[in-house]
Amino acid sequence: MSIHCDIFCSVVDNFGDIGVSWRLARQLAHEHGLAVRLWVDNLASFAKLCPELNAEIEQQTCRGVEIRHWTENVFQTQTFTGADWVIGMFACKLPENYLAAMARQTPPPVWINLEYLSAENWVAGCHRLPSPHATLPLTQYFFFPGFTADTGGLLLERDLLTRRVEFQADLSAQQAFWRSLGLPERAPDELRISLFCYQNAALPALLETWRRGAQSVVCIVPDNHYLYDYIEEFKSDAGALKIIPIPFLAQEDYDHLLWACDVNFVRGEDSCVRAHWAGQPFIWQIYPQHDGVHWQKLRALSQLLGDAALEKVWLAWNGDGDIAAAWRDFSAQRAVSQARTLAWASHVSANNLALNLAAFYRETRMLGLKNTPDGAAKN
Repeated sequence: MSIHCDIFCSVVDNFGDIGVSWRLARQLAHEHGLAVRLWVDNLASFAKLCPELNAEIEQQTCRGVEIRHWTENVFQTQTFTGADWVIGMFACKLPENYLAAMARQTPPPVWINLEYLSAENWVAGCHRLPSPHATLPLTQYFFFPGFTADTGGLLLERDLLTRRVEFQADLSAQQAFWRSLGLPERAPDELRISLFCYQNAALPALLETWRRGAQSVVCIVPDNHYLYDYIEEFKSDAGALKIIPIPFLAQEDYDHLLWACDVNFVRGEDSCVRAHWAGQPFIWQIYPQHDGVHWQKLRALSQLLGDAALEKVWLAWNGDGDIAAAWRDFSAQRAVSQARTLAWASHVSANNLALNLAAFYRETRMLGLKNTPDGAAKN
């Protein structure tokens, strides 16, 4: 009998929350055989990542995952089969009616709050901690993704690294990918960069550095309104720089873009993790927070990577330093950064988030069965 898993995603920003949720749902369904139901409150954002999804339909199945539109009153007007396992993404608040139904189950479902990704030291101490509900006989467990062995790890599909290695060794596959996007094939000695960013004060200086540089730079920009003005400006006098806008990509195509580029500028959580698996140097723009706590997260990860030149670019790209000088220093040792990135990716790939979640579910479920009145019979 399949394990039934409900995943709840409230889309706070445009793509990060649903990006992680959709990858997790597919991996649990395809690699672990779960019956997964993904509840999403913003299907329009979801459809950008999954083109076959119809944002006008309340219930549908995509790639083996049941998709449900999470509306304000859906749990007040309809009855649903209970789940064995409930995952709330990023501290989203579950509906009261749903929580009450969870409390009536015997044993109650395993309930996990999958938190945001961080490399900070405190994460390990909070990972897997229980949090009893204030009024219901339910316990929520905090599960923290992370980069060290004492955290929940990172999302990584079973065969992804093998597919990436094969793709990067196959020039014809790469050229076919560029043609599928309507982009020119690579020229000799060209540096190809993907650029996915939030609004960024360092952007003009970086583009100017590329324009005036000695090496030809082709900058691929997935749909991003922050760059539209620069694209128009650089059409008349681009120098060594060519900016090419492309439509927003489905997740699988975005992975291929990261694999095919020499350097990747990424933003938020989902694209940061996917840049790890590309094995190419990447520059992360963290989502800025008004109280400045994002700087602690940024520096924690950059220090784990252990690449001083790359760290300077990270800091300057996020507003602390001279991006032009940092880029020149990084460019001079880009091959070293690539080797370090590959080694780091290999290191963190050993700690798989979906595997760890599945193991935690089994462990917690057995404890729940033992604590039921007829637990002996169920074991």
